[in-house]
Amino acid sequence: MSELPPLNTDTIWAILKEEIDDDTVNKLVWHCLGYRYDTAANQWDITGVSQEWQEAYPEPPNFIENRPPTVKLTRSIPKENKQLLKEQLGFKGYKIGEFGPRQTRRATAANWLLSYLTSSPG
Repeated sequence: MSELPPLNTDTIWAILKEEIDDDTVNKLVWHCLGYRYDTAANQWDITGVSQEWQEAYPEPPNFIENRPPTVKLTRSIPKENKQLLKEQLGFKGYKIGEFGPRQTRRATAANWLLSYLTSSPG
C-alpha cells in the first residue's frame, strides 16, 4: 500500500476536511491495524493483526460505511487519547447540520490514527 499518504497531522487534518477519500482513510487504518494484502495469494494477510481484530474482522472492515467496526475502533482508543483531535489539533468538531454518520466515522478514524501516531514508537 505504498500509495498511502504519510501518517502525520497534515494527513489527519486532510481526513477531517474530507480532502482524502474514504477508501484511503480505510486503507490507512487497515495498515496501522496490521492488515496487508498479499497480491500473490490474492487474499488478506492478517498475521500482523491483533487476535481481537482477526476474530471480529478476518478481512478489513469498511469503517466509513459501517457502524460496528467504528464502535470497536472507538473503544480501542485509550481513554487518555479520546480527546486528541481537540487537544493536539484544536479540532472543534463539525457544525450542526453540516455532518452526518460518515463525517463522524471519519473523525473517529482520524482520532484513532492520531492516537496510534501518538503512541507509536519512533
